[in-house]
Amino acid sequence: MEEHEPHTVERLLERLGAGDSSAAPQLLDLLHDELHAVAHRHMSRQRAGHTLQTTALLNEAWMRLAPAAGDRWQDRQHFVRAAARAMRFVLVDHARRRLAKKRQQQRAEPLADGLAAPDTGDATDVLALDEALHELGENDAELLSIVELRYFGGLTLEEAGRTLGMTVRQVHRRWTMARGWLRLRLESSPDGA
Repeated sequence: MEEHEPHTVERLLERLGAGDSSAAPQLLDLLHDELHAVAHRHMSRQRAGHTLQTTALLNEAWMRLAPAAGDRWQDRQHFVRAAARAMRFVLVDHARRRLAKKRQQQRAEPLADGLAAPDTGDATDVLALDEALHELGENDAELLSIVELRYFGGLTLEEAGRTLGMTVRQVHRRWTMARGWLRLRLESSPDGA
C-alpha cells in the first residue's frame, strides 16, 4: 500500500459525504482489492455451490452502498465495515430468496416419482447467524460492532480497537465474549445451525 493512499481514501470519503458522486469510482478502484478480500472471506464461509460469486457479492454490496454515498464515513475502516455489513445483508437476502424458492417448489411439486437428493448447503445457516447477530445487537451493540469489524470486516484487534476507541485487550476480551455468545446461541437454535 502506498503511503499517500490512506489520505486519498479519506479525501474521497469526504467528497462522497459532500455529495460528489464522481469520487465513488475512484474509491472503489483504491479499495477494490481490500473489499474483494472481504467478499472472499464471506464466500469462503458459504456452502459449496453457492450461486453467488465473490465478485457478484462485491458488486451487489457496492450497489447498496452507492445510495448511501451521502453518509459520512469517518475513515477507511468505517467504510470497510459498512461494506462488510452490506455484504452480510446481500447474503442474508440471497438466503431468504433461496429458502422462499425452496418452500415454493416444495408446495408446487408434491413428492412423487423421483425425489431429488437433499440439499446439504442450507440457507438457514446464514439466516440463523443473521438472527443471532440481530439479537446480539439488541443486547449489546458494542459486541455486534466488534463482530462486524472482526468477522465481517476482517479488521485486526488493533484496527478494531482504533475504530471503537478501545484497547486491544478490551477488544480481545469482548471478541471472545461475542464469539462464545454466538456459539451458544447458534448451537441452541431450533434449526441446529
